Amino acid sequence: MKETGVIKFNCNWIKSEPLAPALLIDLNSWRNRMFELGFIGVNDEDIGYGNISIRLNENEFIISGSATGKLTNLTNEHYTKVVEYDLEKNSLSAVGPILASSESLTHAVIYEYDRSINAIIHIHNTTMWNQLMNKVPTTNKNVEYGTPAMAMEMIRLFDESDLRKQKVLVMAGHQDGIISFGKDLNEAGNQLLNLL
Repeated sequence: MKETGVIKFNCNWIKSEPLAPALLIDLNSWRNRMFELGFIGVNDEDIGYGNISIRLNENEFIISGSATGKLTNLTNEHYTKVVEYDLEKNSLSAVGPILASSESLTHAVIYEYDRSINAIIHIHNTTMWNQLMNKVPTTNKNVEYGTPAMAMEMIRLFDESDLRKQKVLVMAGHQDGIISFGKDLNEAGNQLLNLL
C-alpha cells in the first residue's frame, strides 16, 4: 500500500475545543467494534487506516481525525467537524481539535448526494475486498483515495449502479478499501457485519 492516510486536499483547519462527548457515543461504539475486527487499524508501515462519520445537520458532519486508525480507543480529541467543502478547488474546511480524515471529501459527496444517509464507515479488509470486487459497486481502479476523482466516483456509482440499494462499495484503486453507509450507524455497521 502506498501513501495510505495522506491528506490530498487543501484543508482549512480551524483548531478548536473538542466536540461534546455526548455527540460521539454511538460513533465511538461502532468505531471500537470496527477496530476490534481489524477493519480500522494500522498497517505494517505504522500508518492508520479506516474512518467513520455521522451527519450532524444538512451541511456538516463529524468524522474521525487523520491518522487515528492506529489508536485503540478514541476520545472527543480525535473527531472533527467538517463544515464546508469544494470539489473543484480540492478543499475542505474543518473545525475541531484534529485534522479531518483523508477520506473526508468522499464522505462529503456521499452525504450531499443522498440526504437520507446519516452515517458512513470506511474500512480495510483484504478478504472482503477481493470477494466483493466488481460484485458490488466498484470504483475505477485508476482513481486514488482522498481525491476529487474518488469523490466523483461516488456520484458515478450512485448514478450508474444499485449503490443506493446495496449501501456498500469497493474502492478498487485503494487497496482493501470498502465503504458502507446507511440511515444511521447501525445500518452502516451491520452492512459490514453481514458481509462477514
